[in-house]
Amino acid sequence: ITVDLFSFLLPPESVDRSAFKMTLILGYAVFLLLMNDLLPVTGETAPLINIFFSISFALMVASLLETVFVTHVQFSSSRYNAVPHWLSVLVLQYLARVMSISISPTAGEKAQPPIHISAEVSPEKPPPNPLEPALDELRKLSKDVLAIRLQMDKHFQGSESSREWQMVGVVIDRLLFGIYIVFITMSFITITCLWIWRN
Repeated sequence: ITVDLFSFLLPPESVDRSAFKMTLILGYAVFLLLMNDLLPVTGETAPLINIFFSISFALMVASLLETVFVTHVQFSSSRYNAVPHWLSVLVLQYLARVMSISISPTAGEKAQPPIHISAEVSPEKPPPNPLEPALDELRKLSKDVLAIRLQMDKHFQGSESSREWQMVGVVIDRLLFGIYIVFITMSFITITCLWIWRN
């Protein structure tokens, strides 16, 4: 359970977290199979250690499901429409404050206007410039390079709705991590109190 808690330090958009949690669950399942032969068989009541193992296994599976959900939101954000207004207000304003996550305003990146190279026109007829064809080619190249740069910026930075969905995933991940810690703490306290009361 402690290692599972530390796995939340891995970034939620990484697939490594879900693979790490699946490895933990697999190792824990093998551990339970070994412990099944070592624990005494009781007839009427289940031993507290069996309940403890079952709760731990259920919490690890719930943690994996939470990671799968958050990873799905992070990776599929580019295919979604804009975040609904009610969800944006609930998660990015209220829940983010509760979880102490600072949300920067997601203002869309303003595209820079294309660079135009223009020569000043004088009232008199300018003398013929032998470099004029080369300047025309440079103007065309600058427009093409600027269009490529804007496309690459849009590709790497993502759209505003994609960034909002990713922030929703981060806030939900932090919220479920807090709920996970509270539930683990309450479960351990309850098991410990029952164990003390029975003995």
